[in-house]
Amino acid sequence: MNSTMHIARFTVAYWCVLIAAVLPILCAMLAKRGSFRAQDNHHPRAWAARQTDWRARAYAAQANSFEALPFFIGAVVIAHQLGAAQTGLDLLAFAFVMLRILYILMYVGDLPTARSAMWTGAFLANVAILFTGYR
Repeated sequence: MNSTMHIARFTVAYWCVLIAAVLPILCAMLAKRGSFRAQDNHHPRAWAARQTDWRARAYAAQANSFEALPFFIGAVVIAHQLGAAQTGLDLLAFAFVMLRILYILMYVGDLPTARSAMWTGAFLANVAILFTGYR
């Protein structure tokens, strides 16, 4: 094997991308919790549109989690491509995921001010990820 060959590794930031990709699925599972028999699997969007309270908020958190995902994936990939310091990138990616989990909990728990604060924190962490490799 060539000693100058670069070996790619799956970083903490990349694991965070996987976790972030699973969060919308977990939101949907939460919304459906305890209602699988009542759910219309032939028309799942119509069923979701009829939901109220925490189930509706869980579905809204799912949609927002999908919306946040492309920017996060892009920021992590760009930071890696630019040679960002790995520890800083990993910490920011971990912070993003934790803030998004808190965002979901605040959304489902109907805490709009706290939810907005978590959204803002996650967005700012994502911006920081994007620029962490900037020189």
